[in-house]
Amino acid sequence: MPPLAASVPLVAVSAVASAVWIGGLVAIFIVARVASATLDQEQRISFFRALGRTYGIVGGVALLVALAGGAVLLDGHPWDVLLIATAIVAGALVAATIAGIAQARAMTRLRRRAISGPTLLREQVRRGAVIAATLRGLIALLTLTLVVLGSALVA
Repeated sequence: MPPLAASVPLVAVSAVASAVWIGGLVAIFIVARVASATLDQEQRISFFRALGRTYGIVGGVALLVALAGGAVLLDGHPWDVLLIATAIVAGALVAATIAGIAQARAMTRLRRRAISGPTLLREQVRRGAVIAATLRGLIALLTLTLVVLGSALVA
């Protein structure tokens, strides 16, 4: 573990990065509901494309900083069941996030084609929306699990 003098700023940076990641997830859930209720389809596509590209950078950096900070803070901790579970959940969170980004980009292209396209594309959009919601839920669940496991590691 790093010395106390080094760990205090690292804990602070990791806490802020975690807050940005978690706050961003909550904000995206809220924004998605409001945008769906207030914007037409073309506006939603453009809005979420811009939001995704911006938050992808901010949220991605925040997640990586939080995970790296946690890893440094746990350096020297024995590889027990709790730490192994935490590492697996962290890896799964990164994988789910990457899958979510890829799926969101594919959905943007599909939604654009579906606006004036055949009914078949609209059905693909509906199925894709279900997958997107499932991925967002998985990312939220993995994030919450990681917070609980990380808290247990430092307790």
